[in-house]
Amino acid sequence: MEHAYEVIVIGGGPVGMMLAGELALAGIKVCVVERLKETTPFSRALTVHPRTLEILDMRGVKSKLMSKGRPLPRGHFAGLDTPLNFSVLDSSSNYTLFLPQSETEKVLEEWALGLGAEIRREVEALSVHQDEDGVDVQLAGPDGETALRALYVVGTDGAKSLVRKQAGISFEGTDATFTAILGDAVLAELPSMSVVSRISEKGLTNVVPINEHLYRVLIIDPERSHVSKNEPLTYEEFRSSLIRTAGSDFGLTEARWLSRFGNATRQAGRYRNNRLFLAGDAAHIHFPAGGQGMNVGLQEAMNLGWKLAGAIKGWAPDWLLDSYHTERFPWNTALLRNTEAQTLLLDTTPPIMEMRSMLSKLLCIPEANYQISAQIAAIDVHYAPDAETPLHPLNGKRAKDITVRLKDEQRVSMYQLLHKGTFLLLQFNCNEQHEHNERNWEEYRNLQVLSASLDVTGDDWNDVHSALIRPDGHIAWAISLSNPNPSQTIKEGIARWCGNVTSRF
Repeated sequence: MEHAYEVIVIGGGPVGMMLAGELALAGIKVCVVERLKETTPFSRALTVHPRTLEILDMRGVKSKLMSKGRPLPRGHFAGLDTPLNFSVLDSSSNYTLFLPQSETEKVLEEWALGLGAEIRREVEALSVHQDEDGVDVQLAGPDGETALRALYVVGTDGAKSLVRKQAGISFEGTDATFTAILGDAVLAELPSMSVVSRISEKGLTNVVPINEHLYRVLIIDPERSHVSKNEPLTYEEFRSSLIRTAGSDFGLTEARWLSRFGNATRQAGRYRNNRLFLAGDAAHIHFPAGGQGMNVGLQEAMNLGWKLAGAIKGWAPDWLLDSYHTERFPWNTALLRNTEAQTLLLDTTPPIMEMRSMLSKLLCIPEANYQISAQIAAIDVHYAPDAETPLHPLNGKRAKDITVRLKDEQRVSMYQLLHKGTFLLLQFNCNEQHEHNERNWEEYRNLQVLSASLDVTGDDWNDVHSALIRPDGHIAWAISLSNPNPSQTIKEGIARWCGNVTSRF
């Protein structure tokens, strides 16, 4: 069977759509397979965190989300009384965007479609089977069963991932020890845009406005926390738990979406098995503390997309695809640990209530608040420096959205320069470059080369001669001003990361 697509993405939630857009941007023939007829109408994930806004800004998508959502300067850790202060984060997106997942999905789907991705809805994957040359996917849809073949398949198909199971990848961790409930409800007795947060021995209730008429309600009810997440949540149970934990139903008149979920915590043993990859909930599940799940999945899609495209186009070094797992796995392990820590703090016994009070006071210390805020916002994410390139403090770190001044004195943000999804070589000392190097760079169609100067200097960029920015906004390498042979170092660094020009595209 011929390859119908280069990549098939199984699962059309926000992570699948983000990955499809990344691949299509790189010119990859990609298809998303999704069993639902249309985008979910439910709010589900409500927060788009700072690092996610940064990566969407790198693709020109952030502005579309901003027009639909509500920026908030604060976050939380386990619902402690002292909020996390995102406004002091060293980021051009130093806030979280309050936006229903349904809207985020629509924007990402439109972006992917506009770039040429294909989306097949009302189609369910029945099996995946890989061999040395590709992957066969058996599908069931309105017209019966069909088969497709691709070079690679990525499972963004949730916690019960078919791709993970058929790839033989373990899903290690712990089962749920309690459940909580969520609802999107009309609460007639609350003033418009009210926020309610209550925790006591009777349980926890958190109410935040989705819009002027609808509220997201989270409840941890000790009397119902033993119930299996598979038991449907009824309107009557939702109302009684709200009254029990908050002392009122706040004039509940309607519940448009109800869900029960647990604190099961698991992670795939590996994110790749040859031609099969995992991302999002297919790779890890956890209690949704701090609103991090969807955000981490989108960041994974950003990490994987350009690497997978590079392998298909023929320029990616052999080690690059494997770096998806080695880079993302430890950060996702840290994510699972922080959600487990938050889960412990949701206990309403007297010792834990005292611990909550102590930690809330500690978060009043700016340095402590910044550290936790950076973790929840994913601003602290950095990857191990490349051992094959000269050391520099910026290597592997996330690139901030600095403003650079080009030769024609035009000022432009770094994130604008990443809209095409290519590598970006910034040279801050262009006089030392040689013409033959520039001609060689033209052969790298996945590379932009710009001579520039910093509009505003910063301590971490003051010692930079040149820097290679990866398509996902991390710094592959930077070269110090003291480097004795910058031209040769640049040439070697580009060849290592951007591939061999003799066998490209």
